Amino acid sequence: MLTILFDGIAYGMLLFVLAVGLAVTMGLMNFINLAHGAFAMVGGYITVLLMQRLDVPFLVCLPIAFAGSALLGAVLERTLYRPLYSKPHLDQVLFSIGLVFMSVAAVDYYVGSTQQIIHLPEWLKGRTEIGSLGMGHYRLFIIAVCAALTVGLQFILARTRFGSRLRASVDDQRVAAGLGINVNIVFLSTFAFGSGLAGLGGALGAEVLGLDPSFPLKFMIYFLIVVAVGGTSSITGPLLAALLLGIADVAGKYYIPKMGAFIVYSLMIVILLWKPNGLFVRQGGKA
Repeated sequence: MLTILFDGIAYGMLLFVLAVGLAVTMGLMNFINLAHGAFAMVGGYITVLLMQRLDVPFLVCLPIAFAGSALLGAVLERTLYRPLYSKPHLDQVLFSIGLVFMSVAAVDYYVGSTQQIIHLPEWLKGRTEIGSLGMGHYRLFIIAVCAALTVGLQFILARTRFGSRLRASVDDQRVAAGLGINVNIVFLSTFAFGSGLAGLGGALGAEVLGLDPSFPLKFMIYFLIVVAVGGTSSITGPLLAALLLGIADVAGKYYIPKMGAFIVYSLMIVILLWKPNGLFVRQGGKA
């Protein structure tokens, strides 16, 4: 039981890192980017290809995956996404879904459709047993990295000048610009950072979740569940939603394998009936 709980927490923390960028763009930038999973896939493939073809160490690949996905996000934000900020949400959804299918086709053509194998360092392959609790070293590593990212992200958004500028830009772009804030740079940085987090999550999750060209499609619903259940006005909501989803998914697959997905969707429906705007909604914030 404790091992299932531990694995569920590790899975939930990984989902949080993968989905938190989407929560930021939806909640703070009011933009629906369903192509968020494509940036996670990019980070995963950067890691796999660097390790397989250039023998780059795993720990070195992680920041490269973040930087590569962030750079791609910055380029696409400047060229494709920015003109859609003022468009209806339906236009944003259709555009980002189109990007998903384009990314799937591109990866399938250039890399292939086979499942990618990632070879972790030996020190991450072991397992430690403490009584009835079995802790995989790699899952423990995921929890530690994701916890550090969560604390850092919360600090950036709540305690730094950039966080206050971002909130001001979202509340009223004209007033923020009048105060000397470069709104375009703030949005560009936020989108790039969210894309980078997705890429880092894809790099961390390549071994746990599997990696193939259909990755953005397979996990799109999980990202949306995390954002919908947790809400988009804080970091705490998506974190709690991801943990609940991770534990429910792992426990469901272990105890009732044929009903694992049903348990996750049932939990989502119950929570949304109870809290339609998500678990944590700031008063007056965007739902």
